[in-house]
Amino acid sequence: MSLIAFFAAVALSQAVPATDPILHRYDGLALSPDGARIVTIDSRMPVGKPSAPHGILTLRNAAGKVTGEADPCTTCRYSDPAWSPDGSQIAFLAADGKAGTATLYVLKDGQPRIVTTLKGVAAKPRWSPDGSTIALLAVENARKQVGATQAGAARVGEIGAATATDEQRIATVPAAGGTLSFVSPDDTWVYEYNWTPDGKGFVATAAKGDGDNNWWTAKLEYFGPGTERVIAAPKTQINMPRVSPDGASVLYIGGLMSDFGSIGGDVYTVPLTGGEPRNLTPDYPATFTGLTVTRGGVMATVTQGGETGIARIDPVRGGVSQVSVSAVGTMAGDGRVAFDAAGKTAAAVVESFTKAPAIHIGKPGALKAVTTDNDALSVPFTAQNVTWRNDGFNVQGWLLTPAGLDPAKKHPMITIIHGGPSAAVTPRFSSSGTAYDLLKAGYLVFQPNPRGSYGQGEAFVLSNRRDFGGGDLRDILAGIDAVEKLAPVDDARLGVTGGSYGGFMTMWTVTQTNRFKAGAAGAGIANWISYYGQNGIDQWMIPFFGASAYDDPAIYDKLSPIRYIKNAKTPTFVYVGERDIETPAAQSLEFWHGLKAQGVDTTLMIYEGEGHSIRKPENSADLAKRIVAWFDKYLK
Repeated sequence: MSLIAFFAAVALSQAVPATDPILHRYDGLALSPDGARIVTIDSRMPVGKPSAPHGILTLRNAAGKVTGEADPCTTCRYSDPAWSPDGSQIAFLAADGKAGTATLYVLKDGQPRIVTTLKGVAAKPRWSPDGSTIALLAVENARKQVGATQAGAARVGEIGAATATDEQRIATVPAAGGTLSFVSPDDTWVYEYNWTPDGKGFVATAAKGDGDNNWWTAKLEYFGPGTERVIAAPKTQINMPRVSPDGASVLYIGGLMSDFGSIGGDVYTVPLTGGEPRNLTPDYPATFTGLTVTRGGVMATVTQGGETGIARIDPVRGGVSQVSVSAVGTMAGDGRVAFDAAGKTAAAVVESFTKAPAIHIGKPGALKAVTTDNDALSVPFTAQNVTWRNDGFNVQGWLLTPAGLDPAKKHPMITIIHGGPSAAVTPRFSSSGTAYDLLKAGYLVFQPNPRGSYGQGEAFVLSNRRDFGGGDLRDILAGIDAVEKLAPVDDARLGVTGGSYGGFMTMWTVTQTNRFKAGAAGAGIANWISYYGQNGIDQWMIPFFGASAYDDPAIYDKLSPIRYIKNAKTPTFVYVGERDIETPAAQSLEFWHGLKAQGVDTTLMIYEGEGHSIRKPENSADLAKRIVAWFDKYLK
């Protein structure tokens, strides 16, 4: 394609909205057991303006028509709607941040009623098979929100004391209402769980002690009244435990995962009574990201390259069939796609880089849009799937190109490196965030999925163990070469940015090459050895480094950007949350200090009270301005 044709296609395919547009969001999607109704938490937010809008529980029929709404607590945040087995009721949670409470509601015949209220936080209500009881995950008197990416509690007093540790436990309550009864022990953090088909117990992923830190060592367990036993203790990380309809076996996703909730790996099965897990999908060249057991079979969601879709898993013989992927992203409340009880109907919120979210429903692999709220939205850029070969690997990434650029000139490009490293960039509608802001400012944006990413199979994910910044940086640089053959990129005006692992990679990149003329490192890691003793999640490092920093300091030192700080010449903006548990602010401070000592232009911004992500709208807006201004200063 010529440059003139390239830019003509960009200009014709997208138009800039004439007025401030509104994005309709559909969160927590759940499909009724009969596949005829959908529940979501609907909200609206201005495009391009960070916000945290209040959502309303919304019911629709299979044609997408709204049939009911519920909003019993206008100051609360709703989450996790779940249909009862007979489809007559919906359980959902309402979190009141000011009061510090979580309330479990049940919606029946259009009327919400309170089942129970907890002082603390709660998640994932699930109905018992007979519909008489509701279980949930509960943290009594929680000191912080659940998850290592949330802002940490103040580190004061006796650090590590048993009384200072939250524990998330399985609790049950009669569906008619009552008091919570805790099932799992008070010294154990439960990450995920599911009822067994007989309604007598639960399968779960769980670990003793600190929930933020110990997910990487979690075991697959069974909990019942007065009963706790280990089903399996695999060396991989485990996610999404699901019990077969006959109650004989448990399926789960296992693999090398760097964050709880960033799900990816192969599908395994193990007897409920215990035993050695068996891989049902060995060497499959894609990553499994979701798992649902239906009466009609085992359904999974996959990431293949940078595309996503649905597949069917044979739970007995193993193997994958009926794979359907496309250049979209999907999301549902309990996974990436929701299924009915029979596995004949699926539903999800579907979006792409240039098409805003819509609710889709239909046969698995043939979903069709049933909402039109966002149809008028468009974005002033196009997306292109880019593939290349490097070091014997097939590598993939996404190139986003603004409309209206002069085809006779070359233009600056920013490479955004994703976090993880076990994750992948898949299509998402860019209505806010770093990529959106940079595109609006006229930059091409390249988002690679180098080795260590999901999408190419588990061997590809494993390929950057003990090699952070090695092969993955070579993949990224080769990807930029590939992009420059497709689009008019000015190689003299390249920038690099990323957060979390992407923040580390930015710090690493500016100490390894001078190809980039500006960088922005968010929540990065400068020194793996000091980081090991500072962070609240040191257990995640063992699977990736093979040993602790005390047992094998050489590899930690070798991969630390601070060791190469004298090579740095790239002006780099550094930012982090004050209460970041995953990548403490001290790491950003150390890198900023090193750049200053070398006379490299740098600025450090620490956001008060923020955790691993910058969540407050006013801070997000400030950060967006700073990142764009930094790149404008050096690349324009």
